[in-house]
Amino acid sequence: MSPPLLPRPPRKRRYMSNHNRVTGTTGTAVKREAWSDAPVLELEDVSASYYTDERTLAEPQIRDVNLTLHEGEILLVLGRTGSGKSTLLNAMTGAMPHATGGRLDGHVRVVGRDTRDFPPRMLSDVVGVVGQDPAASFVTNTVEEELAYGMEQLGLPPAVMSKRVEETLDLLGIAELRGVPLSELSGGEQQRVAIGAVLTTRPALMVLDEPTSALDPNGAEDVLATVTKLAHDLAMTVVLAEHRIERVLQYVDRVAHVGQDGRVTLGTPAEIMTSADVAPPVIELGRWAGWSPLPLSIRDARNHSHAMRRRLFQRGLVVSKVQTTRPNPLLRAEDVVVDFPEIRAVDGVDLTLYEGEVTVLMGRNGCGKSSLLWALQGTGKRSQGTVLVHDDDAAARKHTRRNRGGATPDMPWSDPHQLKPADRRRVVSMVPQTPTDILYESSVGLELRRSDKDAAAAPGTTRAILDTLAPNIPDELHPRDLSEGQKLSLALSIQLAAQPPVVFFDEPTRGLDYAGKKSLSDSFKELALTGHAVLVVTHDVEFAALCADRVLFMASGKIVADGPAVDILAASPAYAPQVAKITAGIQDPSYWLTVPAVKAALGDGAL
Repeated sequence: MSPPLLPRPPRKRRYMSNHNRVTGTTGTAVKREAWSDAPVLELEDVSASYYTDERTLAEPQIRDVNLTLHEGEILLVLGRTGSGKSTLLNAMTGAMPHATGGRLDGHVRVVGRDTRDFPPRMLSDVVGVVGQDPAASFVTNTVEEELAYGMEQLGLPPAVMSKRVEETLDLLGIAELRGVPLSELSGGEQQRVAIGAVLTTRPALMVLDEPTSALDPNGAEDVLATVTKLAHDLAMTVVLAEHRIERVLQYVDRVAHVGQDGRVTLGTPAEIMTSADVAPPVIELGRWAGWSPLPLSIRDARNHSHAMRRRLFQRGLVVSKVQTTRPNPLLRAEDVVVDFPEIRAVDGVDLTLYEGEVTVLMGRNGCGKSSLLWALQGTGKRSQGTVLVHDDDAAARKHTRRNRGGATPDMPWSDPHQLKPADRRRVVSMVPQTPTDILYESSVGLELRRSDKDAAAAPGTTRAILDTLAPNIPDELHPRDLSEGQKLSLALSIQLAAQPPVVFFDEPTRGLDYAGKKSLSDSFKELALTGHAVLVVTHDVEFAALCADRVLFMASGKIVADGPAVDILAASPAYAPQVAKITAGIQDPSYWLTVPAVKAALGDGAL
């Protein structure tokens, strides 16, 4: 959970909940153009570039794009991290160049309106946008008010607003959040509300940038099914950019692949995935095994995988990766409780993190994962319980009352809550869901140099880490001008440079493509091999399968499952990765979670 949002002052509103309904003044709804068979979205010879200074244009992010979408179509935009997907989406919505700056060549038309002449505020009745950071779009105080806000701006009658709010609360499964302040929502709940706030306005074109990145698997499936239903039943046109392609591929009609050179290739999912430089495990496995036609779904892959499953069965089951005798503990937590008004977010959790292990914490949105993470890190609320982190410098550190943290010369343990921020970072570091919370400088280069200095690392250390996660980010760029994936990579690099014994990550894969996730997984494993304990909160089951030695499941504030990744993930219908579903038997779960694991077991692709 990111630091709390500041409450906003009360505002005048026409919308009144059905639960406290009074007669309101009926507004005038914005009228859209009369029905026509014209495209909902047209891009004609579109190129987009940003200025490196007041006069110099950088190389185009996207080049010579031609695209037409009609009502009811769903388009997936995919590509490597930093390839220009967000730029393409900004061009489609009119934000480029009116809001983002830069230069746009060519023509973009939304329901016939050329974005050269119609800035985003004049497209608000036909375009709905959900960005990568949902909280950035919030303008009210509570969930119900946020769902109604867009309709108020369009002048819809109160009765229509009330009806749509109720429908959206039910569609997205957030009825219980109706009156909850936005500042108290988890990251996944924020994402659902942001999507709902757009759905209520019934735009002709809905554009979503990583709409499932903070959602658990069941929540993501529900949201995507809802968006698909709106496209099919109400003829809403949907464009979405997503790095977790395995979640969305089955729902889309067409795919736009943004190459590293900025050129966009259009085609059906089957056409694009044959050669795309980003591919989910089901595609990667099909390519390696030589299956034809290439399967796009688990069901299709299982129809191809009979020989593979037979050979895997002959190899026997793999053993758990987690050792029977664990190494040294680096963090101990006992009876941790986190209470908020009217809710207990964390309920008596006992947890030990060990040197050399990557532990992944999973669970439904709102179950208390982020609250637990911040309580363990020391800056979050902790109502009850103890947390101690191994601290080799504790005995040598001057024992002021504020900074002692419970350490003694013969017991090098500290309570991170009692440490000063600089000392806390040396024993436990945290990368939050919103990376910009820890980015302060005016350029990437300044961030990298400050990180090296703060971590007492050799010059260039942080840059080397960043280049493995997101290559070729210029030093002169402002951190807030980066894509979400690039911001995350920069924040990760800064925290990894400090090399504390315990490292926490809250949803670290948002904005990263598969190659970036593989590099991140390798970084986590390297941290573990060099004696660190790594704790990762994520909904990304494919990433968990790549990096986790141990998996914890949380529900209603409690740890309800704890064990080796191969045991916990394979046995879960909702959280099993794609390869485990493909290779599982009818009665037995699979013990192969990733494509590399299958390759290692079989040794060749003659399947």
